[in-house]
Amino acid sequence: MTDITTTETTPPQSYVDWAFAKATGARLVQAGPAVSASEAREAVEQIRRIAAEAVEPVAATSRMHAPGQAPAPLIIDRPSWIAVNADSMSALMDPVFADVMDKRGAAPSPTAAAIGGKVTGAEAGALLAFLAGKVLGQYDLAPGGKPTLLLVAPNMVQVARDLQVDDTDFRRWVCMHEETHRVQFTAVPWLRDHMIERARTIAAEMTPDPESLQEKAQQLLTRLPEAFSGDGGGLADLFATPETREKVAELTAVMSLLEGHADVVMDEVGPEIIPSVEEIRRKFTKRRQGQGAVDKLLRRLLGLDAKMRQYRDGAVFVRAVVDTVGWDGLNAVWTSPDTLPKPVEISDPGAWVARVHG
Repeated sequence: MTDITTTETTPPQSYVDWAFAKATGARLVQAGPAVSASEAREAVEQIRRIAAEAVEPVAATSRMHAPGQAPAPLIIDRPSWIAVNADSMSALMDPVFADVMDKRGAAPSPTAAAIGGKVTGAEAGALLAFLAGKVLGQYDLAPGGKPTLLLVAPNMVQVARDLQVDDTDFRRWVCMHEETHRVQFTAVPWLRDHMIERARTIAAEMTPDPESLQEKAQQLLTRLPEAFSGDGGGLADLFATPETREKVAELTAVMSLLEGHADVVMDEVGPEIIPSVEEIRRKFTKRRQGQGAVDKLLRRLLGLDAKMRQYRDGAVFVRAVVDTVGWDGLNAVWTSPDTLPKPVEISDPGAWVARVHG
């Protein structure tokens, strides 16, 4: 496992006490599957080896090549995933919070401070604890730091058990998906900064003024049924203006591309590398659709249902474009921000082909 450096202090005007978020997340996260020490070591060693082996087939399938040698991924447990993501969220959001407060010319009022800091840290920690049991892998963009491929060993073990699929094939399948994300952000050097900048812009627009928190809370209670409907982006979507929703839609289109592209690549590597790939995809898709009532409710509130639609819609887009202009034609999407799909093009791949390829 990996040692994670934690942040012991939080800037006095931060909206979130990130150290408290880490502690809360570590306390709330469910334990991983029961395995012996030797089984855990074997799983970590195999995942690390399989991750290295995924580099060549992903490059061959996607026809994308990252510069240099792929750095070793971090094979981590759930508490470590929480710590890494709390640090990344802090690096992403703290500059936004500082800029918002600076432009408004004042620190949070006592009312805002009362519901900030420890409270928002606890909320962030609870969210991270929930997600830590779900995430199989992630390419951490690490704003201001070094991007890293993360693979969550306990979750890979647990899901393979739940699906009753071959452990090795499942780990290889997951590593193909996550390696594709690594290649997306390393073969396309402008993409990481573009995503971080877009996310910060949206976050700044959605950060409520400390003096308007009571009004926002009342709006939230009035519109809460919308978050339960599963048709939007969850609780966060309730705070967005129409202009911000347009920016969210643009970012969602790019995320749909990234997730759909990775989903297609992980399936396209084929049975010669992953013999049971069709069985895994069938069972995994069924698992996505068959969560319990409480899990479905939380996913709707957090906007994770929208995340699932990104996999589906993005994969349809990628397959349609590849069928029309091939993998090299699809890779024109990475030329610049202007060639990324617009929201309407995700559901109309032909429109993207016509715009980019003429």
